Amino acid sequence: MRLPKRIKMVEVGPRDGLQHEATIVPTEVKIKLINQLSETGLAAIEGASFVSPTWIPQMADSSEVMKGIKRRSGVSYPVLVPNLQGFKAALAAGAEEVAVFGSASESFSRKNINCSIAVSFDRFGEVCEAAKKQGLRVRGYVSCALGCPYEGNVEPQTVAWVAGRMMELGCYEISLGDTIGVGTPGKAQAMIDAVAEKVQIERLAVHFHDTYGQALANILAVMERGIAVIDSSVAGLGGCPFAPGASGNVASEDLLYMLKGLGIEAGVDLQALVAAGRYISDILNRPSGSRVANALAGQREKSTPCV
Repeated sequence: MRLPKRIKMVEVGPRDGLQHEATIVPTEVKIKLINQLSETGLAAIEGASFVSPTWIPQMADSSEVMKGIKRRSGVSYPVLVPNLQGFKAALAAGAEEVAVFGSASESFSRKNINCSIAVSFDRFGEVCEAAKKQGLRVRGYVSCALGCPYEGNVEPQTVAWVAGRMMELGCYEISLGDTIGVGTPGKAQAMIDAVAEKVQIERLAVHFHDTYGQALANILAVMERGIAVIDSSVAGLGGCPFAPGASGNVASEDLLYMLKGLGIEAGVDLQALVAAGRYISDILNRPSGSRVANALAGQREKSTPCV
């Protein structure tokens, strides 16, 4: 296999994970989680989303979160913004990088961001222009890159067209999301091959949910195509409010364990990452969604002397 020598892990648990929780996670918990993740060696931690609290009430405290975290040198803290209004709020909260999120599915676009794909491009263009003036980088997300909960199959050429358009608008990187986790390795590679005709492979990332247990296999498959930036979620947190049945993103701990096994450097401390996942799992009062974290926890229990 021809694989990258180093992978950049983009941690999305504090945003993509916690926005899906049925209960509101306290602001101080979010801040502590991000601070813990900052100490693991992660290069990027997505901690907030400046969307309307009417749509995503779990992210209503994004300004307080971003103002309260301890920023570590060398770590980026991107936040999601749906439009120019969200960008201005993010800027006021001290954001230094933002992300816009579109879809390769017309139906999902209308459900997720309440507008057509065409209108979403107009909004992204406004954000990219404003960000450029402020010296901020803009990352782009493409949802439903391997399937849609409303339309079913999504053609790779459609994903390529959306990704290419977002790059033209000024995004420095495009993260391709299997929002409902239906992809398989062959389909993931075919999608990457199509998108790579529009966007340089070095400027692509993936964001794979693990609904059908295929996320790690899909990641390995696209790494063979040269993908070296991977989104993941600590403790496997997440889902999607507008994609019924979708489970969380691939667990960061599981991804890192696989990378270590392949001899691929990520610069992240596994034990510190597991500890951060254990912290938020305890707060949520449920087991971690990471198999690696649970296996390590089982080893600790076995090694504890009986009394």
